[in-house]
Order: sequence, then C-alpha cells, then structure tokens
Amino acid sequence: MRHQLIKHIRTTAFEQGDFTLASGKKSTYYINIKKVYTDTEALNMISALILQELVKHQYDYKLAGIELGGVPIVAATALAFETNTSYLIVRKETKEHGVENLGIEGTFTKGERVILLEDVTTTGMSAVNAVIKLRGAGLICNTVISVVDRKDDAWLSLNRNNITLIPIITVDELMEKEEVSI
Repeated sequence: MRHQLIKHIRTTAFEQGDFTLASGKKSTYYINIKKVYTDTEALNMISALILQELVKHQYDYKLAGIELGGVPIVAATALAFETNTSYLIVRKETKEHGVENLGIEGTFTKGERVILLEDVTTTGMSAVNAVIKLRGAGLICNTVISVVDRKDDAWLSLNRNNITLIPIITVDELMEKEEVSI
C-alpha cells in the first residue's frame, strides 16, 4: 500500500519547476498533496498507513489536524478507527467572531493526549504552532505524523519543541527512480 501511495503521489502531485513554498522557501519541486487526498482511494491509503503507525506505537490519543491540509486526513483517519473517535481541528488563525475557542475546534478535556496529523512538513513551523496552541489549551501533544516529510528542517524545529516527527513517506522515496521489472 505504501508503494502504491508513493507512486500515486509521484504521478499526481509531484511537480518540478521553480516554486515558493508556504514557508517562503524556494524549491525546485512542489508536492501538491491536495491533489492526492481529494481522491478517496488515496485518502483511504493515507489513513490506513497512519493507523498502522498508530497501532505500531500503541498510541491511545485523540487526533488533531491543521486547517486546511490536515482536516481531510484527520477526518478520514478518525473514521477508519473501529471505535467512535472524535478529532480536533486546529485553526491557523484564532477565530475573532462567535465563541472564542483558542483556535481549536472540537471537544476535548484538559490533560488529553493528542497526535497532530499534517499533510506535508517542510520547516515544521505550522506543526509547531499548532502544537503550541494544543498545549496552550491544556492538551498533551508530543507527536506529529506527516504524510510527506520534505526532509528540510521540520525534524529540527519539532525536536527543539520536544515533538517527535513520524513521516509516512519522505521526499527521498518520492525522488527514487522506480525499478523496472523485465
């Protein structure tokens, strides 16, 4: 399944050229992961691989995703659980209208453990900011699972904040040449 997802990302979402990333960094490639997870088959593969990671590490946590990119991923993963699992959405900006909620949507109890799901990590700063919001609300969040890690500085930014990064796929895997069987 992992190999299928890598192949799908390569053919659907991996673009080469000159790009400015959300972090402001320049890059010769872009991973338009939204093209991948808007395909329900690929989204199911992503959530299954995340679940495998959660089971492997015996996590018993609430899940959270950052708006916009993490929302479909966290929703699909929560739905894939056998139990009734709720999840949280972390807003990039705190809502200024309605009920003030520290930028976190969903119900939670202080002291709950949370794992943040991210679509692509580059510098890791959006994940760090989301974890800071979660921690500020009294939640315990020390782990980020990323669908694709660009292997830039995300691990360093997260590590500085006592956060473990678990990538499902790395950019190195996307850039490997596919073996052709004869």
